[in-house]
Amino acid sequence: MTAKNLPVSEQPYEKCLKSGAASLSDAELLAVIIRCGTNGSSSTEVAKHVLSKRTGNLLGLYQMSLKELQEVPGIGKVKAIQLKCIAELSKRIAQTGRQQAVVMQNAFSVADYYMEQLRHEEKEHLMLCMFDTKCHLIADSILSIGTVNASLISPREIFLKAFEYHAVHVILVHNHPSGNPLPSRQDIEVTRKIVEGGRLLEIELADHIIIGDKKYFSFKEQEML
Repeated sequence: MTAKNLPVSEQPYEKCLKSGAASLSDAELLAVIIRCGTNGSSSTEVAKHVLSKRTGNLLGLYQMSLKELQEVPGIGKVKAIQLKCIAELSKRIAQTGRQQAVVMQNAFSVADYYMEQLRHEEKEHLMLCMFDTKCHLIADSILSIGTVNASLISPREIFLKAFEYHAVHVILVHNHPSGNPLPSRQDIEVTRKIVEGGRLLEIELADHIIIGDKKYFSFKEQEML
């Protein structure tokens, strides 16, 4: 069965033309990208199989590897790459729309901006967020992937990156894959280490925010800076 064999009202392309992309289900949206089915399955059925692999919804695309996607009948290397790129594109679009709302002095706005990007990661990602003299977000950069450890984090690399962007203030943001944002002993050591380096170089560590599952911890809010 292909999309052409379905009633016109159920074909994703025709449905989008008639009622707009918002009328399509998650599976139908993916079916438009997948384009064709395989072995008697329509593109929509293949899309449903993709969605069922992890979370049962589109968030699973963030978590699935290219190898996992290719385990779905009808998904080859090219389609798997396309789906991962679509997931990344959607994440960046959502971030771009929220960037103007990021306020350095407001931990919630920073956490909200990075929440969807980081809360699904299966490893810890430590990110440096850089701000100008007006406290506007200039850029961000991933410093490390893996356990956040004070012995592995180089203040030199952090502040070289800050100088590169002419940043005056920086915020550290990292995630806890467990979903619990409470800081570990290593998190506290990393924070102390960067605060001391920033004082010497006159670049303020304005906050260290830990992302959990739809919740966060701010060193600034908890008066730990």
